[in-house]
Amino acid sequence: MAEQPNPTFKPIKPKLRPKPRTPKQTPESKYWSSFKTHQIPNLISSITSLTFSPTPPHPFAAAHSASLTLFSPQTLSPSSTISSFSDVVSCASFRCDGLLIAASDLSGLIQVFDVKTRTPLRKLRSHTRPVRFVQYPVRDKLHLVSGGDDALVKYWDVATETPILNFQGHKDYVRSGDFSPVSHEMCVTGSYDHTVKLWDVRATDSKWVMEVNHGKPVEDVVFLPSGGLVATAGGNSVKIWDLIGGGKMVYSMESHTKTVMSVCVGRVGKESGEEEREYRVLSVGLDGYMKVFDYGRMKVTHSMRFPAPLMSIEVSPDCGVRVIGSSNGVMYVGKRKTKEENVESGVRSFWSLGQEEERRVMRPSYFRYFHRGQGEKPKEGDYLVMRPKKAKLAEHDKLLKKFRHKEALVSVLGSKNPENVVAVMEELVARRKLLKCVDNFDNEELGLLLLFLHKYSAVPRYSGFLMGLTKKVIEMRVEDIRGSEALNDQIRNLKRSVEEEIRIQQSLLEIQGIISPLLRIAGRR
Repeated sequence: MAEQPNPTFKPIKPKLRPKPRTPKQTPESKYWSSFKTHQIPNLISSITSLTFSPTPPHPFAAAHSASLTLFSPQTLSPSSTISSFSDVVSCASFRCDGLLIAASDLSGLIQVFDVKTRTPLRKLRSHTRPVRFVQYPVRDKLHLVSGGDDALVKYWDVATETPILNFQGHKDYVRSGDFSPVSHEMCVTGSYDHTVKLWDVRATDSKWVMEVNHGKPVEDVVFLPSGGLVATAGGNSVKIWDLIGGGKMVYSMESHTKTVMSVCVGRVGKESGEEEREYRVLSVGLDGYMKVFDYGRMKVTHSMRFPAPLMSIEVSPDCGVRVIGSSNGVMYVGKRKTKEENVESGVRSFWSLGQEEERRVMRPSYFRYFHRGQGEKPKEGDYLVMRPKKAKLAEHDKLLKKFRHKEALVSVLGSKNPENVVAVMEELVARRKLLKCVDNFDNEELGLLLLFLHKYSAVPRYSGFLMGLTKKVIEMRVEDIRGSEALNDQIRNLKRSVEEEIRIQQSLLEIQGIISPLLRIAGRR
């Protein structure tokens, strides 16, 4: 009578699995990676400034060469281009209602345009050197602030085209500035003199309210949503400052290897709820990296590499579009699907699925109902009779099933799969039969075992198990090994491989001793 297969016996599988070298992607990394990147090339020169309209659907503008191009966030295609500039455009800023946009250029001129008609409505002339930044307040339609290479910060009355205040205090080029999100009367500016100054437009003496020293020429500065913290970028670091606490530095993030050119604020999650209040600082630099910094937990949560030096970055107010400008005229636009798009695609797929089911449905009154093939999928109300799958056993599994342990080990040693060999050995250890099998080996079978140990005992995946087995085998069969020249050759080969592995490990420890102090020093900075 043929032996019936035991349904409880399963094929032997290796227990030693290599650990993944790459860490698992965190939910926040998945969120930032979900922005599908589109390239917008051929923008003539480096993209020095990006800005989003504060009103939906949040179109964005890119300053490049002597042009200012407006893009649609839905199609990511240019909707209009403003070319009324005599020099390179350095910065742009939308008004709070999104109807007007102010732009500055290197000739020292600031112009205010109507977004729809692209008509220049106002021209502000007062700077004697190139203007590097211009910014509208959050809730003020009548004023704006600007700064340039003349080391002056000017507060303008747009209607009369005249500067109301001239803030003097910087000793070098003023490169960036931002208005407080909670007060349209407070603004902050950063300069190449390493300082960041806080200004109050209500002050009559045009004196700065507070000053902090970044330690490097400041490329960009931005207020954080609370209004009490400021992020500054300069050199290879991004620093967080507490203005309410008297200008105390909270943290310095130094993950970039080259100069950080731009920073902005983004939000994790765009749905209503607790995630909506989790903001992040995004920075880009000349090293081609974009870094996402969680200033609540003081750590970098995501990093992304781009193939060119990066000059500017901006995220839409609803966090649906992320735009990065590079030095070679290529703009990298990342876009997430909105809730409406997801619902619309779901409705389309449900409608098409319903139509497909309607075409495929068969009733018992149909002739084809009784001639259905095995490929027919079960319906919702059908009763499924599952057929148990028959396990496919290898030769060593069949021998283990019959408790022929020595023959199973010899059979698997003849194969070329080390994982199966180690799996059978682990099974024999669990059955307490491995050493007994080794003791009963003849010289030929012992040679197979020593050959396997010579090949794989130094492999890190198996070394922890096989080195202990090697020691036991030599202790048990020392007399047989001395009496056979072939087994002596196997032992000599095994000794050479172990000595080579020890030499490699010692070299790695020496390298680790050299690198560890450097890593500790870099971690403190």
